[in-house]
Amino acid sequence: MLNSDQAEPLYIQLQKAVKTAIHNGTFTQGSRIPTETELSETYNVSRITVRKAIAELVHEGYLTKRQGKGTFVNVPKIGRKIEHIISFTAACKSNGLSSHSVVIEREIIEADEEIAHQLQLPQGEKVLFIQRKRYAGDRPLMLENNFYPYDRFSFLMEEQLEGSVYELLRHKYSIDPNQPGETILQIALADEYQAKLLETAIGQALFYMHTIIYDQHGSPVHVGKQYIIGDRYQFSI
Repeated sequence: MLNSDQAEPLYIQLQKAVKTAIHNGTFTQGSRIPTETELSETYNVSRITVRKAIAELVHEGYLTKRQGKGTFVNVPKIGRKIEHIISFTAACKSNGLSSHSVVIEREIIEADEEIAHQLQLPQGEKVLFIQRKRYAGDRPLMLENNFYPYDRFSFLMEEQLEGSVYELLRHKYSIDPNQPGETILQIALADEYQAKLLETAIGQALFYMHTIIYDQHGSPVHVGKQYIIGDRYQFSI
């Protein structure tokens, strides 16, 4: 029950209550929430208070109103500032979601001209390519393609890589991936391979993010080519 004696307005208390119900699974993704009348009776507040709280939650992206059908819980978007170096794991945690990764490919390849230039290597030098399928909650969100200089990062061949590689590098190997190079963000459409791995439709809008990450000494850590489901992720500047 909400508390009218608190300094915090009732509509904000109701917003928080609905958000909690979404995060703990009481209101599941894609489901219809109770009507304004039902919420008014449940939380003992006016329909005007309910209407204001719901309007704010729709604005924030938690809910969607469907004409004649009701109000439904959206699939949450992961928020991230584009200029910050933040791991996928940390981004999920800051948005109240668990995360894990599945390694799809891990192989030693020869650097092509582009990758060699970005990693400051001779063309044809060995690089370690690691592709991971990354989950936010229980749903895949990102197809991560990272290219590491093999001589420096050969130890990643033996690591499980189910969590944050950045945290692994910092805590176990004293390598701090803390400097972003140029980041290119574009819209792409999922091809058959990407759609299958991300469990989405062919042609689904994806963010394509191409970036170079450097360590505390200014040496390249990896080139990243990431594909992220567009309607579940948002960048801010």
